[in-house]
Amino acid sequence: MLDVFRSLKTLLKTSRVQIDNNIFRLHYSITVILLLAFCVIITTKQYVGDPIDCVRSEAIPQSVINTYCWIHTTYTVPRSLKKEVGVEVVAPGVDMETNTKEFRYHKYYQWVCFVLFFQSTLFYIPRWLWKMWEGGKIQALMMDLDVGVCSEQEKKQKKKLLVDYLYNSRGHHNWYAARYLFCEVLALANVCGQMYMLDKFFDGEFLTYGLQVIEFAQLDQEERIDPMIRIFPRVTKCRFYKYGPSANIETIDALCLLPLNIINEKIYIFIWFWFLLLTALTVIVIVFRLVIIACPPVRVYLLNMRFRLSQLDHLHTIVRRTSIGDWFLVYMLGQNIDSVIYQEVIQDLAMKTDSQPSESMMMSTQSKSMMST
Repeated sequence: MLDVFRSLKTLLKTSRVQIDNNIFRLHYSITVILLLAFCVIITTKQYVGDPIDCVRSEAIPQSVINTYCWIHTTYTVPRSLKKEVGVEVVAPGVDMETNTKEFRYHKYYQWVCFVLFFQSTLFYIPRWLWKMWEGGKIQALMMDLDVGVCSEQEKKQKKKLLVDYLYNSRGHHNWYAARYLFCEVLALANVCGQMYMLDKFFDGEFLTYGLQVIEFAQLDQEERIDPMIRIFPRVTKCRFYKYGPSANIETIDALCLLPLNIINEKIYIFIWFWFLLLTALTVIVIVFRLVIIACPPVRVYLLNMRFRLSQLDHLHTIVRRTSIGDWFLVYMLGQNIDSVIYQEVIQDLAMKTDSQPSESMMMSTQSKSMMST
């Protein structure tokens, strides 16, 4: 068990090269670890015991009825949840009801571990896509300038190569930035889609699950019905059919304990709040991205605040003369290059960009010369 969790720790290791932001990392790092850890926990008998344990007739072996009820699902009676335990019913929702239309069948527990693993895979897809599309561009452009300890000649040469690349490739990084924005939107769509998927998985109960738990905690003890017991019942019933001595079909009611649901209810209340937090943070990030795209001055002040660059005129020059994709690449480089070297790169890039006429001025000059000829 400990070896499994140690292997999950590798997902927490931060790479030397940063190609995304902290909120994006919450999706493919923390969330993936949590889901895989939950998957391991509920499949380990030493923590939750047997997943099902049924009280049965002496004529039927314990293992047979346990396996039968696990495969063919168990059920509760929702309208009996309010009845008094020990007086009217033996457990919430467990009643002597014969009308099968009143039954609520529970079969999700067979699939919880698989669903958790599938969820973790979906959360990693945006990261996988971005890593494939990014193609190691940031790492190649860094040229070990994140260390900052190198000879002056080597630093000068690498810095010149980086500035020349950024200048000569102006306007060619919009698709690079668009792909990253797409991956962030995909991460948001994934967490929203998973909440909808879990709502279908739990028969329309998941979207309001957290709100119901909060409301339950605020009600009087006599009035409240625990939503965790309603969605994840700990005691259920199961009907076992077998042939009797005269070849007639006999029905045996079994009372089943589901200790696994004690873990499931805690896992999914945590997932509900975690997904809500992820959704809110990702929406804020995407809205901020749109503001950055629409407002060039925001790009200037973001570079200034993030990397403590004091010369605003240089930043204004870079933002004015380059595209949003170029700005995004410059910003990502700032997260990976030594701060002193980065300031020199920004200064050299701004001076080189400012010394050359902009494309619009060149086009205007060319058109005037053509008209004069």
